[in-house]
Amino acid sequence: MRTNLVRTAAAATLAFLLTGCAADASTAVRHEPPSSAARSEPPSGAARSAAGAKIASVKGSRITVYRRKAGVARRTITSPNDYGVTRVFLVDRAEGAWLRVLLPIRPNGSKGWIKATDVTLAETAHRVEIDRGAFRFTVYDGDRAVRTGKVATGEAGTPTPPGRYFFTELVKPVGDGGAYGAYAFGLSGFSPALKSFAGGPGQLAVHGTNKPSAIGTQASHGCVRISNDDITWMAKNLAIGTPVVIKG
Repeated sequence: MRTNLVRTAAAATLAFLLTGCAADASTAVRHEPPSSAARSEPPSGAARSAAGAKIASVKGSRITVYRRKAGVARRTITSPNDYGVTRVFLVDRAEGAWLRVLLPIRPNGSKGWIKATDVTLAETAHRVEIDRGAFRFTVYDGDRAVRTGKVATGEAGTPTPPGRYFFTELVKPVGDGGAYGAYAFGLSGFSPALKSFAGGPGQLAVHGTNKPSAIGTQASHGCVRISNDDITWMAKNLAIGTPVVIKG
């Protein structure tokens, strides 16, 4: 599976798709080579192994999601996604030829079943935990904390919703990055307050910032802001599909 893929797109696309945390979105995003933060393997085994979480990458141009194993189709999801990145899901459970996965749709936390033959599996030992109350993130490699830092979260009227998510794409704004800083990871969740933003679906993100003084406060429209040093480290070390838990 290709991980940490940064695609080229117009800045309007970035603002259009993500919830956004300020009005001064960057002018463009630049292509970067993928990293090797996730390890590919055949589509079999449990949803979690000693190595950590399993990430399912769609093989074709679309995938059917079922309400139940071998049941009625729930929906069809296309790949690549709106950023041109291969669609991935975080695997919640593996049962024979079927995988239950977290879906990047409303409502947050939605799950569905897919056929294991329709995806390629990879695994990652990393996960990100974000504590809203403490304004802090921690990245774990298995049980070991490997990086921690401060965050900014959503304002009272546009809160950052708690829940279990995963990274869906990585984009890199050019220049100074504007409101999104050095990098922006899209999340599989959406704002509970903003059903749309700048014409887009109100997708959440973890991203850098051009206002580091706001880190440690409630300052965004729902996105999680971290320092540019921290988001750059994440971009180099974490795979698309990495689990993200927001709590507090």
